[in-house]
Amino acid sequence: MDEQPPLGIAPDDWEATPPAVRAVIVALLVRIADLEARLHQHSQNSSKPPSSDPPSAPPRPARTPRGRQSGGQPGHPGHHRPLLPPDDDRVKQIVPLSPAQCRHCQALLDPVLPDARPPERRQVWDIPPIQPEVTEYQLRALQCPDCAAITRATPPAGMPPGGYGAHATALAAFLHGRFRLSDHETAAVMQAAFGLPMSEGTVTAVEVTMSAALAPVYQEIQTSVQQHTRVNLDETSWKQGSAGTVGPRKGWLWVAVTQVCTLFLIWGKRNGAALDAMLGTSWRGIITSDRWRVYERFLVAARQLCWAHLKRDLTAFFDYARDGPVRDWSARALIQVELIFVLWHGYRAGELDRAALQHGMAAIQRAFHTLLEDGTRVPDAKVPSFSRALLRLEAALWTFVREEGVEPTNNAAERALRPAVLWRKGCFGTQSDGGSRYVERMLTVIATCTQQDRHLLSFLTKSLEAHWAGTPPPRLIQTP
Repeated sequence: MDEQPPLGIAPDDWEATPPAVRAVIVALLVRIADLEARLHQHSQNSSKPPSSDPPSAPPRPARTPRGRQSGGQPGHPGHHRPLLPPDDDRVKQIVPLSPAQCRHCQALLDPVLPDARPPERRQVWDIPPIQPEVTEYQLRALQCPDCAAITRATPPAGMPPGGYGAHATALAAFLHGRFRLSDHETAAVMQAAFGLPMSEGTVTAVEVTMSAALAPVYQEIQTSVQQHTRVNLDETSWKQGSAGTVGPRKGWLWVAVTQVCTLFLIWGKRNGAALDAMLGTSWRGIITSDRWRVYERFLVAARQLCWAHLKRDLTAFFDYARDGPVRDWSARALIQVELIFVLWHGYRAGELDRAALQHGMAAIQRAFHTLLEDGTRVPDAKVPSFSRALLRLEAALWTFVREEGVEPTNNAAERALRPAVLWRKGCFGTQSDGGSRYVERMLTVIATCTQQDRHLLSFLTKSLEAHWAGTPPPRLIQTP
């Protein structure tokens, strides 16, 4: 018969087994293989975070080569705080100090003597006690001498609508969004460190105001993402609550990363509509992502599959198969993956040009294609389907070899998601659509400010000032 019996069962016994029983046995064996694979999952062979590693997981690779101690290495230039010029506005006081006596003969030294050498300058940085500045606006009411009508003065343009100015409002949003403090902690820091009485409800109102001020900035970044032809995409779960629902519902936080900006979007589902909302329906370019099926809407030639994900998958095959053809096949595949990264790192370091990279990758491509064909014949429940899926997407494995500006991994998007994951762990999601908009706008501006080397707190302050004054917001993305 064509159907091969499971390992350990003689062909005659298998042929004598009723078809219904054989189906149950195969299903059970597949289920057992799946459970064993999950049992051996850890951060090095799956997408699980290192914090979830069981005691049986192998130790994480050392961050530094053996024989080197942690910390700064010999010859490292170091990072030093530069001395400010004496006329800098931040230098509030200069204290000249003269020696009282000679260190050699103990003779007294007159401080009016000229300097034998330039003085040694040491600057001490400190923060004075912070006291908030309170501006009181008195909107006078005057009575008209002609008609006796009473008219009250209108607030000047740019006057904050509430009880906090742009700097204080931006600072609260900065502490909450950048450093992921809770509403309670944000209010406590504003009171303890800056002398500003602020309630948790006020912090919530700050988030609403900050979200409105960043709305046009968010739109600017989204437009920029849609104009780029190289985008890294990823997503992670994000719980959302809304009025009329019992408990939070599962949503998704998406991220799109380009060379100049990063866009976050909270969406209800992990589907193509989210991609349309981020990139638009007419976007054309190359995406780097994992193998989630929603990305199949893009042409294979316009995709780059993440080799870091593939390496973890191959490591998982190697780990759960103690011996036999699966372990042999995955070991051979992992060798090719290591060669890929050796060549790529050499190219990134300037040791290889693109022609040399393409020439070296050609042999690896041929070897990996043969491996995938061999994988379709490996007697295992998962390796053949894994290999067939990669053969179908094979062109997307090597886009980074063909196209400039494409990386072989999706590390850029995964790194961008890490602060968002930490935010999610602290707040457990958002409770309203307005809260979701605030989170995605803050995450977008925080990440893009880093890419653009912009001072985040200053940018938040300027955005609020423009929002209250009704003027265009500051530009975050600098156009050449």
